[in-house]
Amino acid sequence: MPPPPPVLAPGGGPSFARALWRVTSARVTAGNRVTLLPDSRATFDEMIRLIDGARHSVDLESYIFRPDSTGRRFCDALCSAAARGVRVRLLLDWVGRLGTPLSFFAPITVQGGQVRVFNRPGWRAWFGLLPRDHRKLLVVDGTAAVTGGIGIGDEWRYGLLRRRRQPWRDTCVLIEGAAARDLAAAFRKTWAIAGGEKRPRRAARKIAPGTTGGELDPATAAPSLVGIVEGVPGRLRVGRSLHLQAAAAQRSIWIASAYFVPSFAEVEALTGAAQDGVDVRLLVPSKYDHVGLHWLTWRYYDRLLRNKVRIWEWGGEMMHAKTTVIDGRWTRVGSTDFNPLGVSLNYELDAMIEDPVIGAAAEAMFIADLARSREVRRKRRGSVVTAQGPAGA
Repeated sequence: MPPPPPVLAPGGGPSFARALWRVTSARVTAGNRVTLLPDSRATFDEMIRLIDGARHSVDLESYIFRPDSTGRRFCDALCSAAARGVRVRLLLDWVGRLGTPLSFFAPITVQGGQVRVFNRPGWRAWFGLLPRDHRKLLVVDGTAAVTGGIGIGDEWRYGLLRRRRQPWRDTCVLIEGAAARDLAAAFRKTWAIAGGEKRPRRAARKIAPGTTGGELDPATAAPSLVGIVEGVPGRLRVGRSLHLQAAAAQRSIWIASAYFVPSFAEVEALTGAAQDGVDVRLLVPSKYDHVGLHWLTWRYYDRLLRNKVRIWEWGGEMMHAKTTVIDGRWTRVGSTDFNPLGVSLNYELDAMIEDPVIGAAAEAMFIADLARSREVRRKRRGSVVTAQGPAGA
Protein backbone atom coordinates (compact mmCIF):
# COMPACT_ATOMS: atom_id res chain seq x y z
CA MET A 1 0.00 0.00 0.00
CA PRO A 2 1.26 3.53 -0.75
CA PRO A 3 2.16 5.69 2.29
CA PRO A 4 -0.49 8.12 3.49
CA PRO A 5 -0.19 11.69 2.21
CA PRO A 6 1.47 14.23 4.52
CA VAL A 7 -0.70 16.31 6.79
CA LEU A 8 -1.86 19.48 5.04
CA ALA A 9 -0.87 22.05 7.63
CA PRO A 10 1.39 25.08 7.86
CA GLY A 11 4.82 23.89 8.86
CA GLY A 12 3.77 20.27 8.33
CA GLY A 13 6.18 19.64 5.45
CA PRO A 14 6.35 20.37 1.75
CA SER A 15 2.65 19.61 1.19
CA PHE A 16 1.45 23.14 1.96
CA ALA A 17 3.68 24.74 -0.68
CA ARG A 18 2.55 22.13 -3.19
CA ALA A 19 -1.11 22.65 -2.28
CA LEU A 20 -0.73 26.42 -2.63
CA TRP A 21 0.60 25.96 -6.14
CA ARG A 22 -2.18 23.54 -7.04
CA VAL A 23 -5.02 25.83 -5.97
CA THR A 24 -3.54 29.25 -6.87
CA SER A 25 -0.76 28.59 -9.45
CA ALA A 26 1.62 30.36 -7.05
CA ARG A 27 5.26 29.29 -7.40
CA VAL A 28 6.84 29.10 -3.94
CA THR A 29 10.47 30.23 -3.54
CA ALA A 30 12.86 30.06 -0.59
CA GLY A 31 15.56 32.34 0.74
CA ASN A 32 13.58 35.56 0.48
CA ARG A 33 14.18 38.48 2.83
CA VAL A 34 10.81 39.77 4.06
CA THR A 35 10.06 42.85 6.15
CA LEU A 36 6.59 43.79 7.39
CA LEU A 37 5.73 47.46 6.88
CA PRO A 38 3.06 47.99 9.54
CA ASP A 39 1.92 51.53 8.71
CA SER A 40 1.63 53.95 5.83
CA ARG A 41 4.46 56.27 6.84
CA ALA A 42 6.99 53.44 6.97
CA THR A 43 5.70 52.08 3.66
CA PHE A 44 5.94 55.41 1.82
CA ASP A 45 9.43 56.08 3.19
CA GLU A 46 10.62 52.63 2.11
CA MET A 47 9.12 53.01 -1.37
CA ILE A 48 10.77 56.40 -1.89
CA ARG A 49 14.09 55.02 -0.61
CA LEU A 50 13.91 52.22 -3.17
CA ILE A 51 13.01 54.57 -6.04
CA ASP A 52 15.80 56.99 -5.11
CA GLY A 53 18.30 54.12 -5.05
CA ALA A 54 17.15 52.47 -8.31
CA ARG A 55 19.89 51.77 -10.85
CA HIS A 56 18.11 50.06 -13.71
CA SER A 57 14.31 49.99 -13.41
CA VAL A 58 11.31 51.20 -11.42
CA ASP A 59 7.91 49.58 -12.01
CA LEU A 60 5.03 51.11 -10.05
CA GLU A 61 1.44 49.82 -10.24
CA SER A 62 -1.18 51.64 -8.18
CA TYR A 63 -4.97 51.60 -8.20
CA ILE A 64 -5.13 55.02 -6.51
CA PHE A 65 -2.74 57.88 -7.27
CA ARG A 66 -3.89 61.25 -5.89
CA PRO A 67 -2.71 64.71 -7.09
CA ASP A 68 -1.88 65.69 -3.50
CA SER A 69 1.32 66.06 -1.50
CA THR A 70 1.88 62.29 -1.40
CA GLY A 71 1.24 61.96 -5.12
CA ARG A 72 3.62 64.84 -5.88
CA ARG A 73 6.29 63.24 -3.70
CA PHE A 74 6.10 60.04 -5.73
CA CYS A 75 5.84 61.88 -9.04
CA ASP A 76 9.00 63.84 -8.22
CA ALA A 77 10.85 60.65 -7.24
CA LEU A 78 9.82 58.94 -10.49
CA CYS A 79 10.87 61.99 -12.52
CA SER A 80 14.27 62.04 -10.83
CA ALA A 81 14.78 58.34 -11.51
CA ALA A 82 13.85 58.72 -15.18
CA ALA A 83 16.10 61.77 -15.53
CA ARG A 84 19.16 59.79 -14.38
CA GLY A 85 18.50 57.07 -16.96
CA VAL A 86 16.44 54.55 -14.97
CA ARG A 87 13.65 52.85 -16.93
CA VAL A 88 10.46 54.06 -15.24
CA ARG A 89 7.05 52.48 -15.89
CA LEU A 90 3.90 53.65 -14.11
CA LEU A 91 0.66 51.68 -14.44
CA LEU A 92 -2.59 53.31 -13.32
CA ASP A 93 -6.14 52.04 -13.21
CA TRP A 94 -8.63 54.22 -15.11
CA VAL A 95 -11.28 54.10 -12.36
CA GLY A 96 -8.86 54.27 -9.45
CA ARG A 97 -7.09 57.38 -10.76
CA LEU A 98 -10.35 59.30 -11.39
CA GLY A 99 -9.91 62.79 -9.98
CA THR A 100 -6.27 62.86 -11.04
CA PRO A 101 -5.82 64.33 -14.55
CA LEU A 102 -3.40 62.51 -16.80
CA SER A 103 -1.55 65.81 -17.21
CA PHE A 104 -0.38 65.33 -13.61
CA PHE A 105 1.88 62.52 -14.86
CA ALA A 106 3.21 64.42 -17.89
CA PRO A 107 6.52 65.33 -16.17
CA ILE A 108 7.32 61.61 -15.92
CA THR A 109 6.95 61.11 -19.68
CA VAL A 110 8.90 64.31 -20.36
CA GLN A 111 11.84 62.76 -18.47
CA GLY A 112 11.57 59.56 -20.52
CA GLY A 113 9.33 57.47 -18.28
CA GLN A 114 6.30 55.53 -19.52
CA VAL A 115 2.73 55.79 -18.22
CA ARG A 116 -0.13 53.43 -19.09
CA VAL A 117 -3.77 53.43 -18.01
CA PHE A 118 -5.50 50.10 -17.41
CA ASN A 119 -8.89 49.35 -19.02
CA ARG A 120 -10.31 52.65 -20.23
CA PRO A 121 -14.07 52.64 -20.94
CA GLY A 122 -15.08 51.58 -24.43
CA TRP A 123 -17.37 49.45 -26.59
CA ARG A 124 -16.32 46.04 -25.29
CA ALA A 125 -17.22 43.62 -22.50
CA TRP A 126 -18.66 45.44 -19.47
CA PHE A 127 -18.02 48.69 -21.42
CA GLY A 128 -14.49 48.56 -20.01
CA LEU A 129 -15.71 49.14 -16.44
CA LEU A 130 -14.67 45.62 -15.37
CA PRO A 131 -12.25 44.18 -14.53
CA ARG A 132 -10.14 46.72 -12.63
CA ASP A 133 -6.44 46.59 -11.83
CA HIS A 134 -6.64 46.80 -8.02
CA ARG A 135 -2.98 45.84 -7.44
CA LYS A 136 -0.50 47.93 -5.44
CA LEU A 137 3.06 47.08 -6.36
CA LEU A 138 6.50 48.65 -6.60
CA VAL A 139 9.39 46.65 -8.08
CA VAL A 140 12.89 48.17 -8.23
CA ASP A 141 15.73 46.65 -10.28
CA GLY A 142 13.84 43.35 -10.28
CA THR A 143 15.32 42.50 -6.88
CA ALA A 144 13.20 44.37 -4.29
CA ALA A 145 9.45 44.85 -4.20
CA VAL A 146 6.75 46.37 -1.98
CA THR A 147 3.16 45.15 -2.17
CA GLY A 148 0.06 45.34 0.01
CA GLY A 149 -3.02 47.52 0.30
CA ILE A 150 -1.68 51.08 0.25
CA GLY A 151 -2.56 53.57 -2.50
CA ILE A 152 -0.69 56.76 -3.29
CA GLY A 153 -2.65 59.43 -1.44
CA ASP A 154 -2.73 61.69 1.60
CA GLU A 155 -5.50 59.69 3.28
CA TRP A 156 -2.88 57.09 4.19
CA ARG A 157 -0.79 59.81 5.89
CA TYR A 158 -3.34 62.19 7.39
CA GLY A 159 -6.85 60.78 6.90
CA LEU A 160 -9.81 62.47 5.26
CA LEU A 161 -12.13 63.52 8.09
CA ARG A 162 -12.37 67.19 9.01
CA ARG A 163 -12.24 66.41 12.72
CA ARG A 164 -10.17 63.74 14.48
CA ARG A 165 -8.21 62.98 11.33
CA GLN A 166 -6.12 59.83 11.57
CA PRO A 167 -3.97 58.05 8.99
CA TRP A 168 -5.68 55.13 7.31
CA ARG A 169 -4.54 51.81 8.79
CA ASP A 170 -2.84 49.63 6.19
CA THR A 171 -0.12 47.02 5.83
CA CYS A 172 2.49 46.30 3.16
CA VAL A 173 5.49 44.02 2.91
CA LEU A 174 9.00 44.49 1.50
CA ILE A 175 10.28 41.41 -0.33
CA GLU A 176 13.85 40.92 -1.56
CA GLY A 177 14.92 37.79 -3.42
CA ALA A 178 13.42 35.33 -5.88
CA ALA A 179 9.84 36.31 -4.99
CA ALA A 180 10.62 39.89 -6.05
CA ARG A 181 11.33 38.50 -9.52
CA ASP A 182 7.93 36.79 -9.45
CA LEU A 183 6.37 40.16 -8.59
CA ALA A 184 8.25 41.74 -11.48
CA ALA A 185 6.80 39.08 -13.78
CA ALA A 186 3.32 39.82 -12.43
CA PHE A 187 3.82 43.51 -13.26
CA ARG A 188 4.89 42.70 -16.82
CA LYS A 189 1.64 40.81 -17.39
CA THR A 190 -0.68 43.68 -16.40
CA TRP A 191 1.61 46.18 -18.16
CA ALA A 192 1.20 44.18 -21.35
CA ILE A 193 -2.58 43.99 -20.92
CA ALA A 194 -2.77 47.75 -20.44
CA GLY A 195 -0.76 48.22 -23.64
CA GLY A 196 -3.02 45.96 -25.66
CA GLU A 197 -0.28 43.36 -26.09
CA LYS A 198 -1.50 39.82 -26.67
CA ARG A 199 0.13 36.79 -25.08
CA PRO A 200 1.11 33.89 -27.34
CA ARG A 201 -1.65 31.29 -27.58
CA ARG A 202 0.48 28.62 -25.92
CA ALA A 203 1.17 30.90 -22.93
CA ALA A 204 -2.50 31.86 -22.69
CA ARG A 205 -3.53 28.19 -22.49
CA LYS A 206 -0.94 27.35 -19.84
CA ILE A 207 -2.67 27.84 -16.48
CA ALA A 208 0.12 26.88 -14.08
CA PRO A 209 3.88 27.54 -14.19
CA GLY A 210 6.26 24.66 -14.73
CA THR A 211 8.15 25.05 -11.45
CA THR A 212 5.96 24.62 -8.40
CA GLY A 213 8.26 24.89 -5.38
CA GLY A 214 6.25 22.03 -3.94
CA GLU A 215 9.44 20.18 -3.01
CA LEU A 216 10.39 22.88 -0.51
CA ASP A 217 10.30 21.78 3.12
CA PRO A 218 10.03 24.73 5.56
CA ALA A 219 11.93 22.68 8.14
CA THR A 220 15.07 22.75 5.98
CA ALA A 221 14.57 25.47 3.33
CA ALA A 222 16.04 28.92 3.90
CA PRO A 223 13.40 31.40 5.09
CA SER A 224 11.32 33.09 4.04
CA LEU A 225 9.22 30.89 1.75
CA VAL A 226 7.03 33.14 -0.42
CA GLY A 227 4.34 32.41 -3.00
CA ILE A 228 2.91 35.25 -5.09
CA VAL A 229 -0.81 34.74 -5.73
CA GLU A 230 -1.88 36.63 -8.84
CA GLY A 231 -5.58 37.41 -8.68
CA VAL A 232 -7.01 37.09 -12.21
CA PRO A 233 -10.69 37.54 -13.19
CA GLY A 234 -12.64 34.32 -12.85
CA ARG A 235 -9.87 32.27 -11.18
CA LEU A 236 -11.00 32.76 -7.52
CA ARG A 237 -7.43 32.15 -6.37
CA VAL A 238 -7.42 34.06 -3.08
CA GLY A 239 -10.83 32.63 -2.17
CA ARG A 240 -9.54 29.11 -2.77
CA SER A 241 -6.40 29.87 -0.78
CA LEU A 242 -8.64 30.84 2.17
CA HIS A 243 -10.30 27.43 1.94
CA LEU A 244 -6.86 25.83 1.96
CA GLN A 245 -5.85 27.89 5.00
CA ALA A 246 -9.07 27.08 6.84
CA ALA A 247 -8.48 23.37 6.23
CA ALA A 248 -4.85 23.62 7.31
CA ALA A 249 -5.25 25.82 10.40
CA GLN A 250 -4.73 24.10 13.71
CA ARG A 251 -4.69 27.02 16.14
CA SER A 252 -5.75 30.35 14.65
CA ILE A 253 -7.01 32.28 11.60
CA TRP A 254 -6.81 36.06 11.99
CA ILE A 255 -8.05 38.21 9.10
CA ALA A 256 -8.09 41.96 8.49
CA SER A 257 -10.29 42.95 5.56
CA ALA A 258 -11.32 46.48 4.62
CA TYR A 259 -14.34 45.52 2.51
CA PHE A 260 -15.60 42.21 3.86
CA VAL A 261 -18.55 40.91 1.82
CA PRO A 262 -17.69 37.19 1.57
CA SER A 263 -19.23 34.41 -0.46
CA PHE A 264 -21.17 31.63 1.28
CA ALA A 265 -18.20 29.30 0.67
CA GLU A 266 -15.83 31.67 2.48
CA VAL A 267 -18.25 32.06 5.39
CA GLU A 268 -18.55 28.29 5.67
CA ALA A 269 -14.77 27.88 5.62
CA LEU A 270 -14.34 30.31 8.51
CA THR A 271 -17.28 29.07 10.57
CA GLY A 272 -16.27 25.46 10.00
CA ALA A 273 -12.80 26.16 11.35
CA ALA A 274 -14.22 28.06 14.34
CA GLN A 275 -16.65 25.26 15.15
CA ASP A 276 -13.69 22.86 15.05
CA GLY A 277 -11.86 24.81 17.76
CA VAL A 278 -9.72 27.17 15.67
CA ASP A 279 -9.46 30.73 17.01
CA VAL A 280 -10.99 32.71 14.12
CA ARG A 281 -10.85 36.52 14.42
CA LEU A 282 -11.98 39.16 11.94
CA LEU A 283 -10.98 42.84 11.97
CA VAL A 284 -13.07 45.20 9.82
CA PRO A 285 -13.59 48.98 9.70
CA SER A 286 -16.17 50.84 11.77
CA LYS A 287 -16.12 53.75 9.28
CA TYR A 288 -16.07 53.27 5.53
CA ASP A 289 -15.14 55.44 2.58
CA HIS A 290 -18.03 54.03 0.51
CA VAL A 291 -21.72 54.40 1.39
CA GLY A 292 -23.55 51.18 2.27
CA LEU A 293 -20.54 48.94 2.83
CA HIS A 294 -20.99 48.83 6.60
CA TRP A 295 -24.53 47.53 6.11
CA LEU A 296 -23.33 44.86 3.66
CA THR A 297 -20.68 43.63 6.10
CA TRP A 298 -23.09 43.83 9.07
CA ARG A 299 -25.39 41.31 7.35
CA TYR A 300 -22.80 38.57 7.98
CA TYR A 301 -22.15 39.35 11.64
CA ASP A 302 -24.91 37.24 13.18
CA ARG A 303 -24.03 34.05 11.33
CA LEU A 304 -20.33 34.45 12.04
CA LEU A 305 -20.86 35.23 15.72
CA ARG A 306 -23.27 32.32 16.20
CA ASN A 307 -20.56 30.02 14.87
CA LYS A 308 -17.81 31.25 17.25
CA VAL A 309 -16.06 33.68 14.89
CA ARG A 310 -15.00 36.78 16.84
CA ILE A 311 -15.31 40.19 15.17
CA TRP A 312 -13.69 43.55 15.93
CA GLU A 313 -14.38 46.95 14.39
CA TRP A 314 -11.42 49.30 13.97
CA GLY A 315 -11.55 52.34 16.25
CA GLY A 316 -9.77 54.76 13.90
CA GLU A 317 -10.82 56.52 10.72
CA MET A 318 -10.39 53.68 8.19
CA MET A 319 -8.91 50.18 8.41
CA HIS A 320 -7.80 49.46 4.84
CA ALA A 321 -5.49 46.43 5.35
CA LYS A 322 -5.91 43.07 3.62
CA THR A 323 -3.97 40.54 5.69
CA THR A 324 -4.27 37.03 7.10
CA VAL A 325 -2.09 35.18 9.62
CA ILE A 326 -2.54 31.43 10.14
CA ASP A 327 -1.16 29.64 13.23
CA GLY A 328 1.46 32.38 13.57
CA ARG A 329 3.31 30.84 10.63
CA TRP A 330 1.64 31.64 7.31
CA THR A 331 1.02 35.32 6.56
CA ARG A 332 -0.84 36.89 3.64
CA VAL A 333 -0.31 40.54 2.75
CA GLY A 334 -1.88 41.90 -0.40
CA SER A 335 -4.56 43.86 -2.22
CA THR A 336 -7.45 41.38 -2.13
CA ASP A 337 -10.53 41.94 0.01
CA PHE A 338 -13.00 39.13 0.54
CA ASN A 339 -15.80 40.40 -1.68
CA PRO A 340 -16.97 39.54 -5.22
CA LEU A 341 -14.87 42.25 -6.88
CA GLY A 342 -11.67 41.30 -5.09
CA VAL A 343 -11.96 37.53 -5.23
CA SER A 344 -13.68 37.08 -8.59
CA LEU A 345 -13.45 40.05 -10.93
CA ASN A 346 -10.39 42.27 -10.40
CA TYR A 347 -6.68 41.84 -10.97
CA GLU A 348 -5.21 41.49 -7.47
CA LEU A 349 -1.87 40.55 -5.93
CA ASP A 350 -1.08 38.82 -2.62
CA ALA A 351 2.13 37.55 -1.04
CA MET A 352 1.82 34.29 0.93
CA ILE A 353 4.73 34.04 3.38
CA GLU A 354 5.77 30.93 5.33
CA ASP A 355 8.03 32.08 8.15
CA PRO A 356 7.34 31.80 11.91
CA VAL A 357 9.33 35.00 12.57
CA ILE A 358 7.16 37.01 10.15
CA GLY A 359 4.08 35.20 11.47
CA ALA A 360 4.89 36.18 15.06
CA ALA A 361 5.36 39.81 13.99
CA ALA A 362 2.06 39.71 12.08
CA GLU A 363 0.26 38.31 15.14
CA ALA A 364 1.75 41.01 17.38
CA MET A 365 0.62 43.65 14.87
CA PHE A 366 -2.89 42.14 14.80
CA ILE A 367 -3.16 42.10 18.62
CA ALA A 368 -2.02 45.74 18.74
CA ASP A 369 -4.77 46.57 16.24
CA LEU A 370 -7.39 44.77 18.34
CA ALA A 371 -6.34 46.90 21.31
CA ARG A 372 -7.42 49.94 19.28
CA SER A 373 -10.70 48.33 18.21
CA ARG A 374 -14.05 47.32 19.70
CA GLU A 375 -15.31 43.76 19.77
CA VAL A 376 -18.74 43.02 18.33
CA ARG A 377 -20.86 40.78 20.54
CA ARG A 378 -24.12 38.91 20.09
CA LYS A 379 -26.88 39.18 22.67
CA ARG A 380 -28.96 36.19 23.70
CA ARG A 381 -31.96 37.26 21.63
CA GLY A 382 -29.87 37.46 18.50
CA SER A 383 -29.20 41.18 18.20
CA VAL A 384 -25.64 42.35 17.52
CA VAL A 385 -23.98 45.10 19.55
CA THR A 386 -20.53 46.67 19.54
CA ALA A 387 -18.61 46.69 22.78
CA GLN A 388 -18.07 50.19 24.23
CA GLY A 389 -14.36 50.14 24.88
CA PRO A 390 -11.01 48.88 23.65
CA ALA A 391 -10.85 45.18 22.97
CA GLY A 392 -8.54 42.84 24.75
CA ALA A 393 -6.47 40.17 23.09
